Amino acid sequence: MKRFFIHILLVALSLNVAARELTLTLDDAIFMARVRSVNAAVALDELKTAYWEWRTYRADQLPEINFKTTAPSYSNQYTPYMNSQGNYSFVNNNYLEAQGQLSITQQVRLTGGTISLNSSLDFMRMYGSDGGNRFMSIPVALTFNQPIFGTNTMKWQSKIEPVRYSEAKAAFLSATEDVARATVEYYFSLILSRVNLDIARQNLATADKLYKVAQEKRKMGQISENDLMQMEINLLDARSVLTDCESTLKSNMFTLRAFLDLDEDVEIQTVLPSNVPQAEISYTDALNRALTNNKFAKNMRRRQLEADFEVAKAKGNLREINMFLQIGYTGTDSHIGDAYTRLRGNQLAQVGFSIPLLDWGRRRGKVKVAESNRRVTESRLRQESMNFNQELFILVERFCNQQSQLSIAERTNTIARKRYDTNVQTYMIGEISTLDLNDSQNRKDQSMRQYINELYKFWSYWYQLRSLTLYDYASQSDINADIERLVK
Repeated sequence: MKRFFIHILLVALSLNVAARELTLTLDDAIFMARVRSVNAAVALDELKTAYWEWRTYRADQLPEINFKTTAPSYSNQYTPYMNSQGNYSFVNNNYLEAQGQLSITQQVRLTGGTISLNSSLDFMRMYGSDGGNRFMSIPVALTFNQPIFGTNTMKWQSKIEPVRYSEAKAAFLSATEDVARATVEYYFSLILSRVNLDIARQNLATADKLYKVAQEKRKMGQISENDLMQMEINLLDARSVLTDCESTLKSNMFTLRAFLDLDEDVEIQTVLPSNVPQAEISYTDALNRALTNNKFAKNMRRRQLEADFEVAKAKGNLREINMFLQIGYTGTDSHIGDAYTRLRGNQLAQVGFSIPLLDWGRRRGKVKVAESNRRVTESRLRQESMNFNQELFILVERFCNQQSQLSIAERTNTIARKRYDTNVQTYMIGEISTLDLNDSQNRKDQSMRQYINELYKFWSYWYQLRSLTLYDYASQSDINADIERLVK
């Protein structure tokens, strides 16, 4: 239901309705980014490309039916002819011909060969004194083409392509979580810039008020000229900071608005998240889920298979032996019906081979190169695996520590704000100095910014963990998507 209302809201925005102020929670912004952002569109397009590559591979496993025809072709020309005595003369060929062939072809995964069933009909009409019609039919012909000792490409593709498609689906899901992480960054940048602006406005109002009080105290001789000048400096600094904060807010507003593909006159109102999900995450559990779900493990598996395939292909090219076999029937007559009843055998068997006698080690050199590349790939995969495990370990540790850091920052912010409010009242009655007041103000501002920053880091770690493990620890379920619906 929530997503339905967001969809209605997006439609209203696209129609340029009068209301241009949009209040978005963090969840709303993330959902909108997954639907409207350029990053999400790129991820979806990459998924569609992988999907149709997968569909193409699946189609290659199925029988292919082809119909090939030559429309009536007419020829009337002289061609050279050699008689039985070896003498040449030119004879006239004046004829009309047409051909048609229907074939069903299937690749054999077990052997890597190709088997096909063909049926064809040829027609020729000769013009002249000895002219007439001729038909030649091949009602059925079975053809088998099989490489021997070569690489079974279909067998290797049946191993590689499913892993490649699984990798692409995992990459899409991780990309959607990366979109969420980017949204978190832009969203909290806007929150922080608005908080800084509110702080700057509050500090300016306070500085202006304190400066007026200081002027009155100076007239009564209660403070020195130096203290008065310090309060004026504070007022000028507050005005300068306010100008900078206004500029930063506009910049961050534009960035988030562009990321969410909103109109430039939309004013986004953010809501500071008050609740965060609670989860106990261990490194072992996160690693097991990452190795099961993440694209990284599938990418490693695919690259290893591809390296093995290159070695097998190089070894298969050391010698080439092909077998060709065709069995069928053919008939020819001046009438089309007799061309199908007066049939004769039509068989063809052929075995060809190519064995290099002297290639100066070129083929074996390619085998060595493929084997060397495979060892390089294996070394890189081991290093990448170590880096991935280390990155995940550090991330889990940071996330687990971040929950306590966030709690500390929230408590510190509450105390610092109360302390500042108390010190303002105390300064008004002259019981603390300007330096003490400035210190409490800086601590109040710093603690608020620190709280925002700790909250940002929590959500950033949270979606980074989701991206790596493709697991939602809040709902205790894997992150999935209806791929078939998305790509259509």
